[in-house]
Amino acid sequence: MRDGRPESFGVIGLGRFGLALAKALAESGAEVIAVDKDEEKLKYMREYVQDALMVGKLTREALEDAGIKECGTVIICISESIDVSMLTTLNVLNLGVPRVIAKAESLEHGIILERIGADVVYPEAETATRLASVLLGSKALDIMRLNGGYVISEIKITEKLYGKRIKDLHLEKYDLKPVSLEYEPDWTITDFSDEEILDRGDAIVVIGKFADVEKFQRREVNDR
Repeated sequence: MRDGRPESFGVIGLGRFGLALAKALAESGAEVIAVDKDEEKLKYMREYVQDALMVGKLTREALEDAGIKECGTVIICISESIDVSMLTTLNVLNLGVPRVIAKAESLEHGIILERIGADVVYPEAETATRLASVLLGSKALDIMRLNGGYVISEIKITEKLYGKRIKDLHLEKYDLKPVSLEYEPDWTITDFSDEEILDRGDAIVVIGKFADVEKFQRREVNDR
């Protein structure tokens, strides 16, 4: 991780939410630093991320030594102690990280985190895979997580896709299956051919692995 690039992420706290988030980001090709005090969790994450570091006390100095200062975005996923969550969030903010996001366990917790300068997510309302999609600049309008690592994703038709037929998308290369087409304003069809032409404002709903959806979007959908 160097130069605080936007595509570099730090995930502090590898509970259920943090593990899912770090894995989803890493599987989508992002660089991730994972930090926790539990060596077993870190051992698991080393299969997915380049840097999985054990840090006992989350002081500003320890976080800087771990490379957190160099991340473009850091997400604090600590749940066992609100005090530790707030202090860690403050330490990361003081390191000058461009974007700091913290998981809140309650509305009151979230209000305090916002007041000290962090963006806030509530896991009950926003799943780890949805957050990863947002962080990675996804063109997905919505993501629903299924069992086995699969998701249903509704992808907006960008200028890059406008005028193409469904078969021109080569979804099979990414192990994605089209489920339905969404036409403006509120018209959905599930009985369509691969000759169907895509228009501005439409969306295509696909099912597949989260990482494959993100790979398709980066290579085929994004305008940049």
